[in-house]
Amino acid sequence: MPRPGALTLLVVDDSQFARNRIQRAVALRHVGRMVHAANGREAIEAFRREQPDLVTMDLTMPELDGIAATTEMVRLRPDVRILVVSALADKATAIEALKRGACGFLLKPFDDLRLNDALALMMKGVGHG
Repeated sequence: MPRPGALTLLVVDDSQFARNRIQRAVALRHVGRMVHAANGREAIEAFRREQPDLVTMDLTMPELDGIAATTEMVRLRPDVRILVVSALADKATAIEALKRGACGFLLKPFDDLRLNDALALMMKGVGHG
């Protein structure tokens, strides 16, 4: 059972390895629960159902990509905090995600410290950190 006031993190990536890697790496005491989605369509369903405080979002996924999923999440809840975590070194794609409402961008491969630092910065926007 999550602690009262603990945050929910939605981890969105089409790679099971990447989802597990993020789950193992997160070491923030305010994150009490993690939910996973394997594509943008699953992510939107999980977002509606779970109302997560934070989201890590891959960009290149089947069914619905990360740009479209980010756009929809921000439409549903403009205050959502989304960290794009992607292997795409294409700056234009990262900039597009930020224009659509993402709060930050982390390039794969990442180390645990960078991931936690990026999430901690985003948590300041939801009253923690």
